[in-house]
Amino acid sequence: MYKKNDKAIITITDMTNEGEGVGKADGFAFFVKDTVIGDTVRIIVTKVKKTYGYGRLDELITPSPDRIKPICPVSKQCGGCQIQSMSYDAQLKFKENKVRNNLIRIGGFDEKFIDEIRGDIIGADDPFYYRNKAQYPVGKDREGNIVTGFYAGRTHSIINNTDCALGVKENRPILELIIDLMRRYGISAYDEKTVCGLVRHILLRKGFHTGQIMVCFVINGDRLPKEDRIVADLTGLNKTLQKEYGSSITSISLNMNKENTNVIMGRETRILYGPDHIEDTLLGLRFDISPLSFYQVNPVQVEKLYGLAIEYAGIKENEEVWDICCGIGTITLAMAKKAFRVHGIEIVKEAIEDARKNAERNGIDNSEFICAPAEEYLPENADSIKADVIVMDPPRKGMDERSLEAVLKVSPSRIVYVSCDSATLARDLKYLCARGYTLEKYRPVDMFPQTVHCEVVVSLGKNFEKPKDYIQVGIDAEDYYRIKNSDKEE
Repeated sequence: MYKKNDKAIITITDMTNEGEGVGKADGFAFFVKDTVIGDTVRIIVTKVKKTYGYGRLDELITPSPDRIKPICPVSKQCGGCQIQSMSYDAQLKFKENKVRNNLIRIGGFDEKFIDEIRGDIIGADDPFYYRNKAQYPVGKDREGNIVTGFYAGRTHSIINNTDCALGVKENRPILELIIDLMRRYGISAYDEKTVCGLVRHILLRKGFHTGQIMVCFVINGDRLPKEDRIVADLTGLNKTLQKEYGSSITSISLNMNKENTNVIMGRETRILYGPDHIEDTLLGLRFDISPLSFYQVNPVQVEKLYGLAIEYAGIKENEEVWDICCGIGTITLAMAKKAFRVHGIEIVKEAIEDARKNAERNGIDNSEFICAPAEEYLPENADSIKADVIVMDPPRKGMDERSLEAVLKVSPSRIVYVSCDSATLARDLKYLCARGYTLEKYRPVDMFPQTVHCEVVVSLGKNFEKPKDYIQVGIDAEDYYRIKNSDKEE
């Protein structure tokens, strides 16, 4: 039996959903961060349980054919990129398998059935510099120097890095200037331990199609020293940004967060320069994005994601669509072009206000946005709701049971589920498919290269006859394929 600080040599044969390598020594499984399937490594045992243990990478003996050198020098310390040591082709294969395994193991679907209805993963043309939003914590290093970057994995220790390979390239010169201004004007960094200091985070957002950049200081106070000078210095960077990247800073704001909390953004925002938003376009529609707005962080891939959702919805011009968890109305308004009428429902008041403004600025008059919990509004109004298609795009935790019951009560002909967590997706599909719906097809979309996260679009149809293609009703795999083959023979 292994114990802490023992050494072992293992070959990595699998990876967890969180990106840890899995290998065995004398039949005993170890989970090892920073390894890739195919690596042979020596590990130092860090923790031992009854049936498995954890190890720290001590030496890479034989690298995997899929291992590459990360382009980021601090990718190992930083918690942002879990699989940057993997070739991009291997990343896509890992994500396809992750989604597939969750549908089989959690959803309970037969693996042959899942392979029949699966679409190939949609990868990114450029797996770097794709994030249009980044939130950088600000603090001090051991020498007392002001730093910004990202938290090390599972800690609040800042890894100093102004040149993240996932964020846009403009972030680096903007961050370096801000840190220089803080030193020059004596502006302090926030300290979580003492709850003192002023600047907590720097939020940067960019409109990929417009080139507009937002700079938002999240502060433990009401104002910054030398605000006029800071605005002048930041906007003075625009000549360089325009020349090198075709972009410019168009909005500078302060967000006040004086609470002793891990929540990044406070409730109040004050504008220092420009409008209170930046603009961007998505699927031919124009959207205003404020510091607190939710907007997908990978605008190139999100067009592919939403395009796939629209394709799966198969909307006809006389049909009505309901979008649950609609946010600022991105999917809702994109589907309005094809539908008779669209309805978005969302619990966040500010998001609904943004959605209504987005409909107005795009001249869309066949939309309605409702601020209410879906699990309450849908069942209360089920008799008057006409929903040919329901679209669900929930947060990572998925849909709760009351929301799913509400969808079932409305009983749409088709459901499109857009998920950012295939584990909770599989759980929810199991629930829906046990109550009258058939899983028709699914396709992963890689929205977050270099990380373990993956989006999935799923199409479900309502069963009007005996669900031969459905295996959650007690039909085992052998009977399922016997039925299918007999259908083909007929």
